[in-house]
Amino acid sequence: MVALAACQSNESNTAAKATHAKAAAASAELTRKANMAAAAKVKANELGNIPVIMYHRVTDKPGGTDDRTPAQFRAELERLASENYVPITAAEYVSGKIDIPAGTHPVVLTFDDSSPSQLTLDAMGTPQPNTAVGILLDVSKKHPGFRPVATFFVIRDMFGKFTPEERAQVLGWLRDNGFDIGNHTRDHLNLLGKSEKEVTEQIAAGQKLISDLDKKVQVHTLALPYGNQPRDKQWALHGSANGVRYDYQGVFLAGYTPAPSPFTKEFNPVGIPRIRSMDKKGDCVKFCSTAWLDELNAHPDERYTSDGNPTTVAFPKFKTPFVAKNVTTNALPY
Repeated sequence: MVALAACQSNESNTAAKATHAKAAAASAELTRKANMAAAAKVKANELGNIPVIMYHRVTDKPGGTDDRTPAQFRAELERLASENYVPITAAEYVSGKIDIPAGTHPVVLTFDDSSPSQLTLDAMGTPQPNTAVGILLDVSKKHPGFRPVATFFVIRDMFGKFTPEERAQVLGWLRDNGFDIGNHTRDHLNLLGKSEKEVTEQIAAGQKLISDLDKKVQVHTLALPYGNQPRDKQWALHGSANGVRYDYQGVFLAGYTPAPSPFTKEFNPVGIPRIRSMDKKGDCVKFCSTAWLDELNAHPDERYTSDGNPTTVAFPKFKTPFVAKNVTTNALPY
């Protein structure tokens, strides 16, 4: 009798597990269909292109084609906000941690060379209003969905500060306020044609510069000086020198085109393109920020549009051949 009872109990447990599994599968399928419907409603395309915009100085007196005036910088941010772009950091981009509302588009704001015009703090630790950070914070207040985040690729000329304490203050403020810090090498040395030793020493020195000032800062990305890649592109991604090891998830170039989604086969972590911020004039008629934003606005099916769910990668079904292999488990074609 005991054996019979045990047998019946096992059969009952097996049947219950099967019923539970069917219910779970049915629930998962309903959730998937609901997610597909939501993605289709906003025309989500998380395989689309993402503008990674490159800035240098923000100054009333531009000294070159890389500089922008405060008014020009503000106007570009206002345009991005009005066209439903939401800033994400370079670290979020390369890791695929893109968590923005449904129907919006990610944009990565990057700043090279750690200029004082990008961030200068007053005696109370508040950004000066006409610096890049001050303007970004102000635009964000006017457009609450426009996240005040950006990535700063720093060098040894760190925001015009000279003592370790002052430099640590600025890095600490950026970290505490959700900004991202990347490496731009210590001395802004052109790595083109340099030996492996020279390349790794410069990158490792930049990494050490940051970590010595603030050990809490996690560096995930590198921007190559002048956008020039070393002879072996992998040297920029991983390496060590003088006891300092660096392992990055992405290496950024100097300009030219929007960047591919990190969920596509086209994504290449050793050479991520950026767009120079500039109006449509001269060599920027086709290949700088105003031109590319116009292009993406005219062809919305080519840009990244979020489904609002960070656990899925949603896209029109016919784009399936372009999905990277490492994201197929959470792919959501519709």
